[in-house]
Amino acid sequence: MNDSVPAAPPAASSLRLVRYALHGAFYALLAVALAPAVLGPDGRAALLPGTLLGLAYGAGALRARRAARARTGLWLAVLTALWLAGLLLDRGFSYVAFPLFFLHLHLLPVRRSLPAVAAITGAVVAAQAAGPGGLTAAKVIGPVAGAAVAILTAYGYAALYRESSRRQRLIDDLVRTRDELAAAQREAGRLAERQRLAREIHDTLAQGLSSIVLLARAAETADPDAPEAVRARVREIGRTASDNLAEARRFVHALTPPALDDAPLPEALRRVTARTVPGAAFRLDGDPCPLPVDTEVALLRLTQEALANVARHARAEHAAVTLTYLGDQVALDVYDDGVGFAPAAGSASAAAGRRTFGLHGMRERIADLGGTLTVESAPGEGTAVAAVIPLGAAGARGGDPRPRASASPQAEGVHP
Repeated sequence: MNDSVPAAPPAASSLRLVRYALHGAFYALLAVALAPAVLGPDGRAALLPGTLLGLAYGAGALRARRAARARTGLWLAVLTALWLAGLLLDRGFSYVAFPLFFLHLHLLPVRRSLPAVAAITGAVVAAQAAGPGGLTAAKVIGPVAGAAVAILTAYGYAALYRESSRRQRLIDDLVRTRDELAAAQREAGRLAERQRLAREIHDTLAQGLSSIVLLARAAETADPDAPEAVRARVREIGRTASDNLAEARRFVHALTPPALDDAPLPEALRRVTARTVPGAAFRLDGDPCPLPVDTEVALLRLTQEALANVARHARAEHAAVTLTYLGDQVALDVYDDGVGFAPAAGSASAAAGRRTFGLHGMRERIADLGGTLTVESAPGEGTAVAAVIPLGAAGARGGDPRPRASASPQAEGVHP
């Protein structure tokens, strides 16, 4: 059993219900004990200690969770003394012994709570024995059985609390381990992809550029009286540059998400919306036009991240994705009417932390394209994520629009 009442139980609502039930039982049994004094002339002397007992219990119960252990022990001693005074004046106070059992068992360590329960049980037996009929087996069995029930209940509660706390710790460890494993896997994937691209660039583009440099130097040192040799060098430079341009486009195509391989951006966003948040709406405004690859990838990734947050955290009834072509810029809006969060809270909670971390990365990606990303949300008010990318800036930073299947790399190569 715990030495004292836990300060932060895992199931706060259930424990509050238990405390309220204990408070209600105390006052109900105290009312039963004081009923003869209130309704008739018998037991009027017990009215004063009974009233003081009720007031002391109420005052202490309001401060018990914030009080120090020494002050809690003093409060419990005062309650016990007032109860004994009432018991000496009226045997009806024997009913109040049952909630006192629980108070001693929960607020005192085991080495003190069990002797206190035994003493209270003895006082009840003595008070009952002093009444009509003297000491009988029923007057002993009743209080002892009540004490035994209280002890077993308190021990059972303590065991359930320890088990609940242990399970909560295990759940927290599992969640933390899962997040660490996911982060490690993402980092390993990034490193592997970086190494793969480094090898590819070294074996193709870097070698091709080195060849171009060597051919250019050879052309510079060629005999000016042999123009055919110079033209041959220049043609070789053109072929090498064309081959490297094709390799560069192959890299860009390999980095393009599969969702954009066989569909334009609006259709890809429509599919992602329907797949990630069933029932979410997708709207297209304006006339679609070809966008640079980086811009399309950024808008697709932003939609995936925002909709994943909606599915995991928002508990929304409605969500909508809007892609708008505005001539000189493209805008993307993702809205949901869910529980929302506080964007400025940072790491105030784990969930909010995971949500803002992903959006922070997307904000940097959009900023690299010359655009802006705005997140508007508040607890209970839903969330709106809006990105705007100027097409001029996107074209300058993101390269030429995505080549179509009919485009020929050789046709756009460098020729003399």
